[in-house]
Amino acid sequence: MSEPFHELPWNEAPDGQPRRIGVEIEMAGVSLETMAAAVQEEFGGHIQHDNAFVAQVQDSEVGDFQLELDARVLKDRAYREHLRRLGIELDDSDEAALDRWLADAAGHLVPHEIVAPPIPAAMLPRLDRVRAQLQQAGAQGTETSLLYAFGLQLNIEIHRTDARWILAVLRAFLLLYEALTAAGAINLARRLSPYIRAFPGTFVRAMLDPDFQPDQAALIDAYLEHSPTRNRPLDLLPLFAHLDPDRVAAAPVEHELIKPRPAFHYRLPNCEIDDPDWSLARPFNGWVEVERLAANPERLDRLTREYLERPGQALGRWADDWSQRIREWF
Repeated sequence: MSEPFHELPWNEAPDGQPRRIGVEIEMAGVSLETMAAAVQEEFGGHIQHDNAFVAQVQDSEVGDFQLELDARVLKDRAYREHLRRLGIELDDSDEAALDRWLADAAGHLVPHEIVAPPIPAAMLPRLDRVRAQLQQAGAQGTETSLLYAFGLQLNIEIHRTDARWILAVLRAFLLLYEALTAAGAINLARRLSPYIRAFPGTFVRAMLDPDFQPDQAALIDAYLEHSPTRNRPLDLLPLFAHLDPDRVAAAPVEHELIKPRPAFHYRLPNCEIDDPDWSLARPFNGWVEVERLAANPERLDRLTREYLERPGQALGRWADDWSQRIREWF
């Protein structure tokens, strides 16, 4: 019996519509064609192949899906310019053959990725059926190889835009981070990669300080001061670029990688698609626990003060104890 998807404590987006979730799933072991067929079978639409590295399922009942090898140099075909600088010119048939060879070779190291359009949370079980079909087709996830630092990323539409609500969710995530890492058995290769580096202790203490009660501008400024990078397990730069594009544009961050959106970009979970007992519900339900804590201000305040009062917050043994303390609360 598959794990049920838990309900978010806040169901509505700022416009009053049901909150939507965007999902990005990284994997190996299956082709873009197989991925596209699985999406099309569940959601309809028509398949469009841009090149050997990018395909789309367009006009499905929920929007357009992007299927790609997640390597910018391949998707942009920038390697062709390098070949030209070496004096190597390829005709159309040679370029097509090279693209196919590179796609096959890169597929063993570079993740294939499904980027789903934002869908209502109630439709996540249908996306999980696509996941199950790909698992049956031989998709490989994080644990298949030491080289596979594959992840599952969730873009969770916000409920409100005010700083008080956003900060409550961020504080809940910081308090639950160790427990989420332990419960999700986050792969060592992923933890050592640059993509989900933990927030620095100075940032955590600044955000959890009970006297820190910022407006939106002050919250964004504090985030940019302490964590000017997208490479965090919870990336708020797309949200802040949506709320205050000029403020983020003026900061020393990875502007070319930031896609403004009214959503939390949750990057922590593994992709364990090859495990028949794993489903999209597991990482999603972990996020639901973050919001449940944020929705309980008394418990959030009590745990925040307990965290700050404990000695050596960043030390390993204390982190283990705190993780166990929080998991008991789960």
